[in-house]
Amino acid sequence: MFRILRGFARSRSGSMMPLFLVSLMPLIAVIGFSVDYTGAVQTKSNQQQALDAAILTITTMDTTSTLAQRQTLLQDSFAANGGQGTATLTSFVAGTATTATTAQATASFAMPTVFMSIARINTVPIAVASAVSKPPALVNATFKVTGVSGYWNKTMTLYGMQFGATTAKPLMTIDYVYGKTGDPKGYGTTTTSVLTTDSTGKTVTTVAQKQVCKLVDANTPAGAVIQTDKFLTKYYCVDTMYPANGTGASIDVSQMGNLSLQMYVPSGNPQYLKTNDTATSDRLYNGVMNPQTNKVDYTETASGQIIDIFSIVPCGATSYQAWEDGGNSVPAPAANADFFYNVTGKCDYNKRPSETALTQ
Repeated sequence: MFRILRGFARSRSGSMMPLFLVSLMPLIAVIGFSVDYTGAVQTKSNQQQALDAAILTITTMDTTSTLAQRQTLLQDSFAANGGQGTATLTSFVAGTATTATTAQATASFAMPTVFMSIARINTVPIAVASAVSKPPALVNATFKVTGVSGYWNKTMTLYGMQFGATTAKPLMTIDYVYGKTGDPKGYGTTTTSVLTTDSTGKTVTTVAQKQVCKLVDANTPAGAVIQTDKFLTKYYCVDTMYPANGTGASIDVSQMGNLSLQMYVPSGNPQYLKTNDTATSDRLYNGVMNPQTNKVDYTETASGQIIDIFSIVPCGATSYQAWEDGGNSVPAPAANADFFYNVTGKCDYNKRPSETALTQ
């Protein structure tokens, strides 16, 4: 058989071989064009993924970054993610406290062909586009204690994980020392402090609020707001703010990738209650003000959840939170909680990438 085919190929007596080769050319071209087309489709997919990753990267830059700096990072990130050719930032509009940050970018690449060059098509243009929208995110949270009680000393700490860091650092503490007054709730003194780091790396503690709660007696100052707890105990609290016109502990969280709260109760079991621990996060209550009743409606965290503090502090509004310190089992009504405070959030452009959404 092979001898016959070789003889056919060497034959010079007829015109079948040229005709056979000519008829083979369209088939080769079709197969070749298909290979180049498949390569172009894959290249475009790779280009799109690289541009999507690059445009997300530039939304995490500082607010002071210039358009040229964002363009440089866009191109560098595009190339680092396997992109070929040129990526161009066509638009970047930094958001405000009420408006979203938006960005648009394109990328182009002339992909060399292999088989299509037979038809004098040496390159195929590959063009992709991406767009993102990033809503305002929490940049500052102000904590104000509204009431703490109980016979157990306890400390709540706000932890933040800075961008690029691997270890969370404390940003604020709220320390409670019970007053040993003999009443059912043990009212005492609560001190709220902001924690910062100086140039030497030393932690600086700055008191923002001190609240002293006592039972009503003959020494109760005139004008004190008298409250009654579930045990029908009458008490009052006196707040001292630092500075005097302060509204609480103002915490800059604009450089933080995530936030968590921890309650440490030395006499409790367990001693540590954490919002990022599924075993103890159900000790936290989150509430909103009900305008019809003018009271806070609290919701207890479901068992087995991890709480993102960023998500429960609304922009330009107040979140009401409470902790059950461990003296009562949960689930239980929020009235059983021992640690009440509110958090007012301020939102603006933020470096956190998690809220950014691809829109194209």
